[in-house]
Amino acid sequence: MSSRRAGNRYRMLLLLGLGIGLALGSFWLLEVMQKSAVDRTPGALRNEPDYYVEHFNFVRMSKTGEARYNIAGTRMIHRPLDDTYEITLPVVHSLSQTAPPLTMRSQRAMVDPESSKIHMYDKVDADRPASATSEHFHLMTEYLLILPDDDVIQTDKAADLTLGSAHMTGIGMVANNAKREFSMARRVHGTYPPKGATAGP
Repeated sequence: MSSRRAGNRYRMLLLLGLGIGLALGSFWLLEVMQKSAVDRTPGALRNEPDYYVEHFNFVRMSKTGEARYNIAGTRMIHRPLDDTYEITLPVVHSLSQTAPPLTMRSQRAMVDPESSKIHMYDKVDADRPASATSEHFHLMTEYLLILPDDDVIQTDKAADLTLGSAHMTGIGMVANNAKREFSMARRVHGTYPPKGATAGP
């Protein structure tokens, strides 16, 4: 009789152990499936902003302590996954000590973690007033890459440019504000009024 009870107890313990093992296995499988689903989720869905700032003005300093440029905007959000900043209605002012100031505006911008590249998108407008050493510069395009440490702006998109009394359009442009150098890549069309010509009535 006691041996039968021991056998029943053994079978019950075995069944109980199997039940616990199945429960733990099901829990582990659920965790694996959930992790797999998260891993398959598009990065944009997982790269939600972790903080934002409204109506800000940020000044970038050079290694020697001089102000290089400042960025203002109506809203800036930070995306932790790639450590980038997205700005709404950005306004970028170059603060070079040796070149005339350049002001750039657009609908939105993306800034990399080191703030060494500023990507401006949609209705980009760049303007530099005339000075004693340079002509008025005005640029319109849909994309502009700003390299503030090099004082360079460039685009691989269509660009509409006014430089003094000359007007040019083309695709692809590089302007080095520090060296006063400018180039357009292809499909360039321009009008260059003769020296001394004046605008119409």
